[in-house]
Amino acid sequence: MAEAADEQDLLDLVHTLATAEVAPRAVAGERAEEFPRDLIRLLGASGLLGLPYPPEYGGAGVSTRAYLGVIEELSRAWLSVGLAVSVHTLSCFPLAHAGTQEQKRRWLPDMVGGNLLGAYCLSEPHSGSDAAALRTTAVRDDEGYLINGTKAWITHAGHADYYVVMARTSDDGARGISCFLVPADAPGVSVAPAERKMGMRASPTAQVMFDDVHIGADRRIGAEGDGFAIAMAALDAGRLGIAACATGLAEAALAVAVDYAGERQAFGRAIGEFQGVSFLLADAATSITAARALYREAAGIKDSGAAYSTIAAMAKLFATDACMTVTTDAVQVLGGAGYVEDYPVERYMREAKVLQIVEGTNQVQRVVIGRSLARTAAARASR
Repeated sequence: MAEAADEQDLLDLVHTLATAEVAPRAVAGERAEEFPRDLIRLLGASGLLGLPYPPEYGGAGVSTRAYLGVIEELSRAWLSVGLAVSVHTLSCFPLAHAGTQEQKRRWLPDMVGGNLLGAYCLSEPHSGSDAAALRTTAVRDDEGYLINGTKAWITHAGHADYYVVMARTSDDGARGISCFLVPADAPGVSVAPAERKMGMRASPTAQVMFDDVHIGADRRIGAEGDGFAIAMAALDAGRLGIAACATGLAEAALAVAVDYAGERQAFGRAIGEFQGVSFLLADAATSITAARALYREAAGIKDSGAAYSTIAAMAKLFATDACMTVTTDAVQVLGGAGYVEDYPVERYMREAKVLQIVEGTNQVQRVVIGRSLARTAAARASR
């Protein structure tokens, strides 16, 4: 009971903060395509950038479920902010879970405390879903590593203080990939112009280039060859963050649609009284509730220490597909008003699309789930 009360107190605090500081800036921020770094600093000062990580390193040590509730609340107010917290938390994962005690003591407090903003560099121009095909190299020398290559679709590119970089240290396929913590101001690091995106324009996305970037050997996280396993473990956790982002965005769209349906009159009554509209709203509310239940179930399994890759894929798949449907239906409920910028649902619909793509497309999630089913069937057959 005490844990549930603490979680609710945290969510109440975040709701107040999101309502007062985050939501009022969303419309102007997206139109101006300005990354709200000051809001991220405020969230860091409020202890919200290291929620799932240990207190001994500056984190809050809260449950995954509580952390995801915070992501949902922030995403309901402004998706670019909710996603920023999720991506930053993802960038802390490799160090928190695979770093040495010395590495954690040295770098993790500033990362989870909000003094530093992180980015996660896995995808490349030619390798997205096929992450093991990456070509960025890290060549060992007497003092450390020399990194060369280009990473693509990097959230926080140009604004991050550090990049978690997956790079090839041998030609041995996935087993030849290692993980590195690269300072953004290291000589040879540069950033391409920001991508011109359909939505989430306040969230910077760009290529990051590494041209003879030299780092010390102490900035390798885990052993050589551990990088791909670290990257996949981080994505399992990150997919739950995306599921929470999607749930919050869908909730925001539903709230606008419900209010509009109660106010808009047609044929002498509110349009929400017609089944054609009320059924859309009912389906949306059901999908949101189911998405939240699924990501919370996955969070509980994660915190128990059990394997959760498959249910994380399910949560990401279901929540983001539901979000796409809910935001599209919200535009439909508003009719012509939904297609113009006077209401935020057109922006919500544009933003929802990327959630079906990031941190593994939903087609990849189906592959993960399908393979899990096949393994389970094979195990049953062998008994």
